[in-house]
Amino acid sequence: MKVSARNVFPGTVSQVREGAVNAEVTLTLTGGTELVAVVTLDSVKSLELAPGRSAVALVKAPWVMVMSADSGLRLSARNCLAGTVESIGDGAVNAEVVIALPGGSRVVAMVTRDAVQELQLAPGVAATAVFKASHVILGVPA
Repeated sequence: MKVSARNVFPGTVSQVREGAVNAEVTLTLTGGTELVAVVTLDSVKSLELAPGRSAVALVKAPWVMVMSADSGLRLSARNCLAGTVESIGDGAVNAEVVIALPGGSRVVAMVTRDAVQELQLAPGVAATAVFKASHVILGVPA
């Protein structure tokens, strides 16, 4: 599968919590990191999402925000993945920030160059990747 999303996270469904219209699906990645996705009940049914099922989470890099480790903020975003800045690719306006997570997964974020400076991001600095559960797209093997 080739996709344009910079973040492709293979994992295993660990929980499905159904609501009236949507479901909250928790995906456990290699190394134990958990991602949460909100999808429709129709998607749960058509993708046959259930605990133990292999799945892939897709998240576009512009949907990922970055927080410094010392921000002191609590957020409503379900996915707040703490790690360490691995690299920063500098562009004319934006920068690509790669955050290494425990267990070996990586999250790529596109942020402004100003944000990199303001947050004092650099390789080795603790940072948190933040994205909403509704920004996670789930797929399963055919």
